[in-house]
Amino acid sequence: MLILTRRVGEVLKIGDDVDVTILGVKGNQVRIGINAPKNVAVHREEIYSRIKEEQQQQPPLGLPRAAGSDHKED
Repeated sequence: MLILTRRVGEVLKIGDDVDVTILGVKGNQVRIGINAPKNVAVHREEIYSRIKEEQQQQPPLGLPRAAGSDHKED
């Protein structure tokens, strides 16, 4: 893990396309701004974990339906 010290207004660069700006510090909370391309997903860890759990619970797309499913063809 890389550990950095930054002051309010300073920026971290991640690759060529992602900037993380320190916006403010109040007590034990740090406000950050993240500027990333639209094709880069940015989530809090707990939201990312929930998304991954939901994806694992969904059946894969494109598989044939099981016999006896509710789907009826005309």
